Amino acid sequence: MALRRQPKTRLLRISAVAQRFEIHPQTLRLYEREGLISPLRSDGNTRLYDDRTLDRLETILTLTRDLGVNLAGVEVILNMREQMEKMQIETDRLLAFVKQEMLDRKVGVDRKYALVRVQSGPLATAEEPQKKRARRGSKRGGGGRRRR
Repeated sequence: MALRRQPKTRLLRISAVAQRFEIHPQTLRLYEREGLISPLRSDGNTRLYDDRTLDRLETILTLTRDLGVNLAGVEVILNMREQMEKMQIETDRLLAFVKQEMLDRKVGVDRKYALVRVQSGPLATAEEPQKKRARRGSKRGGGGRRRR
């Protein structure tokens, strides 16, 4: 697998990362084995750390060093954080959709050009269709039975 560099993406080797964060390279390998970080790999299988991985590593070190969280707790916290970020994205999408709908209604966007025609009006309850059938049957006469 060839490593594709993004323009302006800075990649550091394991020794530079270990020195920068004052940890042993084996600690970085442990974090990788535990699935907490996933460094990129070069063609020669050298670990290369991008900014995203370095940010994640910084979070891990803050949790372990400053807050005393063990690695199992770090994993739970990171997973919860990812889920919260996904939920925030979905909430933002929903909010944008609602805002657009409100704007469309305010401006009076003509829905006749939509791919699917949407009927507007009050929602019907489950009992209403039965009432309509009963009323139709009484208009015809004969107690609601159809003649053949």
